[in-house]
Amino acid sequence: MANARSGSLATILFLFMSSAALHKGAAQDPVVSQNLVTDNVTVVEGEMAIISCRVKNNDDSVIQLLNPNRQTIYFRDMRPLKDSRFQLVNFSDNELRVSLSNVSLSDEGRYVCQLYTDPPQEAYAEITVLIPPGNPIIEARDEVLSEGNETEMTCTAMSSKPAAIIRWMKGDKELPGKPKVELTYDKMYTVTSRLTFTVSKEDDGVPVICIVDHPAVKDFQAQKYLEVQYKPEVKIVVEFPQGLTREGENLELSCKFRGKPEPQRVNWLKVDDDVPSHAVITGADLYIENLNKSYNGTYRCVASNSIGEAYDDYTLYVYDAPTTTPKSTTATTTTTIITTTISYPEINQDTAPSTEPAAHDSRAGEGAPRTVDHAVIGGVVAVVVFAMLCLLIVLGRYFARHKGTYFTHEAKGADDAADADTAIINAEGGHTNSDEKKEYYI
Repeated sequence: MANARSGSLATILFLFMSSAALHKGAAQDPVVSQNLVTDNVTVVEGEMAIISCRVKNNDDSVIQLLNPNRQTIYFRDMRPLKDSRFQLVNFSDNELRVSLSNVSLSDEGRYVCQLYTDPPQEAYAEITVLIPPGNPIIEARDEVLSEGNETEMTCTAMSSKPAAIIRWMKGDKELPGKPKVELTYDKMYTVTSRLTFTVSKEDDGVPVICIVDHPAVKDFQAQKYLEVQYKPEVKIVVEFPQGLTREGENLELSCKFRGKPEPQRVNWLKVDDDVPSHAVITGADLYIENLNKSYNGTYRCVASNSIGEAYDDYTLYVYDAPTTTPKSTTATTTTTIITTTISYPEINQDTAPSTEPAAHDSRAGEGAPRTVDHAVIGGVVAVVVFAMLCLLIVLGRYFARHKGTYFTHEAKGADDAADADTAIINAEGGHTNSDEKKEYYI
């Protein structure tokens, strides 16, 4: 009844204003054209929508707002419609702005802005109501998974508008799903996405996340952690020795393993042979004393659980025991013998003290190289050779400077003289010429 009254009142006002506008237009043509504009509105259900009717170059024409049923919501600043959710935000010659609170899906539709001109102008504001989906529901076909098996998971986003988009993530990797969209009787959408994949042992404890994308919500997701069972992983670790395995030494091996469920059975065996009788097996450890080459072979640790079994091998090769005098001590022994050679000989208490030099004592450094004696002899020979070379150089230079012909005056009658002095006395000329120069060459 109230809506009918408001509609009648709006009709009367519309006719009155139209008549006034016609008379006004007949009296005076508009100089500048008027322009009525509005905007579409998208709002989430339960929130507030703002509808704005704006006029450019208004000449005092009346603005009103109508709902999708063509009922007047506001005529200028008056509200004929008795719906308190509509409230006037702003009214002026250039704008009529109205708010609608607590929007519901029934409020969706086309709203009309009217301007009483000649002819009347209309602009349309489309209100779109978004309805977010309910909490996503993620389900798994298998609660406990086995390594290598295929599993299936589903995620459902119900009662949304528009339809939601579902994405899948496993850890930090995105996986493709198969979506299915259903439209319900109340014009809502329900989306179900199905994911199928094969699990591995690395997937144990990894989250699978269902992400729902919708314009009405952000960061909407659900997740489920994978529980994957897998067969054991086995590794043999050598605890002792750290280097080569030699005869007479001990061997200690430790079997490291993990699996889900935890392995309950761990066995040691020797491939193609029996484990040595005196070997000690304690849980996952194998201990063998006093190794010899008959123990060579491949030793295997086997661990098993309800999913399966696995093993790791260790090949034993026993090397010869180290010699009593390692080669690495030769240099030390040689140094000691050399030191003994250049030291004074020890006195043998069973014999008399020797007066011979130490170098001649065969007990001192017997069998050792005479390194010091050779060095001394070499030094002496080098000095002698050097001295001889120097002497030859000096003599060569001397003879080079005194090179020439030498004349000697031999005493005549020397053959008849008894000796050299008599020959000189009896020589011709005697000593009369005392100034005569004589040279002798020896």
